[in-house]
Amino acid sequence: MILFIPPRRAAVIALAAVIALPATLCAQATTPSAQTPSQQDLARVSPAGNYLAARHAGTERDAVSASAYYRAALRADPKNPVLLERAFLSVLVDGEIDEAVKLAERMVQFDKTHRVARLVLGVKALKQKQYQAARQQIAQSVRGPIADLTATLITAWTMQGTNEVKAAVDNIDRLTGPEWYAIFKDLHAGLILDLAGNKKEAGKRLERVYKLDGNALRAVEAYAHWASRNLGKDEALKIYEAFDKVLPQHPLVVEAMDEIKDGEKLDPLVESPQAGAAEVLFGLGTSLGRQGGEDLALAYLQLAIYLAPDHPLALMSLADLYESIKKPALAIKIYQRVPSDSPLRRNADIQLATNLDSIDRTDEAKKILEKLIADRSGDLEAITALGNIQRVRKDFADCADTYGKAAATLKNPQKSNWLVFYFRGICNERSKQWVAAETDFKRALDLFPEQPHVLNYLGYSWIDQGINLDEGMTMIRRAVEQRPDDGYIVDSLGWAYYRIKNYDEAMKQLERAVELKPEDPTINDHLGDAYWKIGRTLEAQFQWAHARDLKPEPDDLKKIVEKIRTGLVDDAVPAETAKAKKPGDGG
Repeated sequence: MILFIPPRRAAVIALAAVIALPATLCAQATTPSAQTPSQQDLARVSPAGNYLAARHAGTERDAVSASAYYRAALRADPKNPVLLERAFLSVLVDGEIDEAVKLAERMVQFDKTHRVARLVLGVKALKQKQYQAARQQIAQSVRGPIADLTATLITAWTMQGTNEVKAAVDNIDRLTGPEWYAIFKDLHAGLILDLAGNKKEAGKRLERVYKLDGNALRAVEAYAHWASRNLGKDEALKIYEAFDKVLPQHPLVVEAMDEIKDGEKLDPLVESPQAGAAEVLFGLGTSLGRQGGEDLALAYLQLAIYLAPDHPLALMSLADLYESIKKPALAIKIYQRVPSDSPLRRNADIQLATNLDSIDRTDEAKKILEKLIADRSGDLEAITALGNIQRVRKDFADCADTYGKAAATLKNPQKSNWLVFYFRGICNERSKQWVAAETDFKRALDLFPEQPHVLNYLGYSWIDQGINLDEGMTMIRRAVEQRPDDGYIVDSLGWAYYRIKNYDEAMKQLERAVELKPEDPTINDHLGDAYWKIGRTLEAQFQWAHARDLKPEPDDLKKIVEKIRTGLVDDAVPAETAKAKKPGDGG
């Protein structure tokens, strides 16, 4: 089967966190959001029913509903510590920080050292510039690897707020723990010293962070900002240019380089204790979110945005996290909050459009992308995003034209541009423009030799047409060698054997494909055809019935039902009835 694996979005926040946290630390906390049940809904449900509804909402990562149901249950049993904690955590993850503060105040009456409640109360005090109160709250929390680092760094920022800079840095330096602490410690010590005007010591710390990880955006930015004021224009540009080779054209980097070239000196990356604490929560939250700690990551990112509402990277990271947990409506709301004057606004709009399309607001999505393209005709990312929407929506003639516009922007295509030609090839093939499609697939392979999805698509297409059979089989085998556990590519190999009438080998490969992707209707359908061809008709009927029950596409369903009724009538039938799913089908 030829199945498209979606491309990664532009790496706007990919290197934003300073360091990736060990996966074992990423399992601490709560839940996400959708549509609040009405008061009538809540009134009709018993306390036990509200609790069960809240648990279900939490399982579905619907923090809006979970918080509403937990609070309804809590009203009936206000001294229940379990209900209180769950209501508190769901409210926090939903970003209702003022409400979370109220519940946190009740939480610490039951559990004086509750780490998240104390953190919330400390962050609230810090936002109000009550630095001593913030320290007291955080000092009372129970500790652990993440909590220790969080508490130490935020406490240091409260000390910066009371001009106790040396004590703040000493406090950070005294913290012992895992090796990965080092980069966080030096980054925040350097930022505190830079904000305080201690040029020499700030430079030592920030340079050390940069040398530890020169591919981390915030480490690069912090050091380059310092360098622009203390080492000069050329040194600052070198720092950014090295990063630009790893992640070209990052909007924040492009903006900073333009400012430096214009003779500007960049301010410290962090301008206040509140922004510093937000940076702590953003950095840790982003890392946690990438390694499976989504619930704690949501809480940290919500607190970061509470402290710094216009922090574009925190907003982008939160929206990205909502996408990863399949909450596009929530991602849309966050992308809309990215400031209009931020260099990241364009990237936010592209992702906003993608999410609008995912909830069937396709016309709105296209309008956003068309406006971006009209404003900047060479905007490769926006053009590609529009093409992706058209392709998934099966507007194949339009998407071929759109990807053509993307290809026209490429003066000197690089390996990473293979997707543009691959996608255009798909659209050309599906709109019956095979000569153009074949040219595109070959161009994609020129840019990225041995790319398994291109090998699979081109090889399968040849075999399906009965041309270049040996070369096509070789291509598909090479794709399977690279992706032996990809059920769709293994299915392509099995179906290729079927098309050349090697039914025994087809059955072997298709059985393997079904093991890898047991819930795919097309693969089950293919296996039924192979069984029929070798005389295992009862098993064929079973596979077709199973494929029917897996909800195939309407056109495929009709053909499967007919095969169940009559079997395979002649050799012409399978080529039309069980054709592999194409990338443009939305797979």
